[in-house]
Amino acid sequence: MVSTNNKEKPWDTPDIDKWAIEEFKPEDNASGLPFMEESSFMTLFPKYREKYLKSVWPAVTRALDAHHIACTLDLVEGSMSVKTTRKTFDPAIILKARDLIKLLARSVPFPQAVKILQDDMACDVIKIGNVVTNKERFVKRRQRMVGPNGNTLKALELLTKCYILVQGNTVSAMGPFKGLKEVRRVVDDCMRNVHPIYHIKELMIKRELAKNPDLANEDWSRFLPMFKKRNVARKKPKKIRKEKKVYTPFPPAQLPRKVDLEIESGEYFLSKREKEVKKLEERREHQEEKQKERDAERKRDFTAPKEDKYESAAAPAHKKHKKSHSDSDSE
Repeated sequence: MVSTNNKEKPWDTPDIDKWAIEEFKPEDNASGLPFMEESSFMTLFPKYREKYLKSVWPAVTRALDAHHIACTLDLVEGSMSVKTTRKTFDPAIILKARDLIKLLARSVPFPQAVKILQDDMACDVIKIGNVVTNKERFVKRRQRMVGPNGNTLKALELLTKCYILVQGNTVSAMGPFKGLKEVRRVVDDCMRNVHPIYHIKELMIKRELAKNPDLANEDWSRFLPMFKKRNVARKKPKKIRKEKKVYTPFPPAQLPRKVDLEIESGEYFLSKREKEVKKLEERREHQEEKQKERDAERKRDFTAPKEDKYESAAAPAHKKHKKSHSDSDSE
């Protein structure tokens, strides 16, 4: 059915940017009344962030007061909370305040985290702790994301126009929505053993293609590289051949039980008290042996090394002189 609402719209001119995010002002709140319900959010923070948060909290309070948001820092419980007040006019600012305390808890510095209050800024906290079960493998893959001297992370930040911080079991990212989508894809693939360099190459090609207006409405898949997974043949460990045992039709002798060994040693017939005394004596003997070894090691540092006998240069001449005297007497 043909639409009957195709009327002329003189206010809708081509120079208007319909995707631009306009600032929400107090006059945009049509009713001018405070909100019916109070909205609040709370997040916990680790113990090592306590000192830093305590130092920057006055600045956090000032930043949120400008938007009429109340905030509290509970050092006993280890939590931060934000809530709306009667003066709050922007319904979405409480979500921005929630993101701010979440980023502060994940070790993002305050000068960077406060930018989340801007309308064109978004954030994403990506959890990477549960992707890999092996601790060593997890650390290697997380380090691969950062790269040597942080070069891989810097390249991702430049290509996605996002701020990225790798901390513990999470990756915090701040920037435009399009960039955050790319960051999440790179991080997830990196933890699944896909090197970030492949994505960096792809992003660089996309950035160059975006500069060409002729390719704006075309499919870019033919320009993007196709990386195939290759299974590299690894050297198999050499099998150690076991020596062939001489075949005997008889089964091996049965190993003695614990009770049989106790009967042989006579320990089985001892009382509980006697067993305890015997164990105590064995322990003392073992301790004495160890103590002797330790003492010998300590004395080794104080024993003087063997030195060669010292003979002065005058000694041989004196002996020769003595010998000549003895020869003259014999004559």
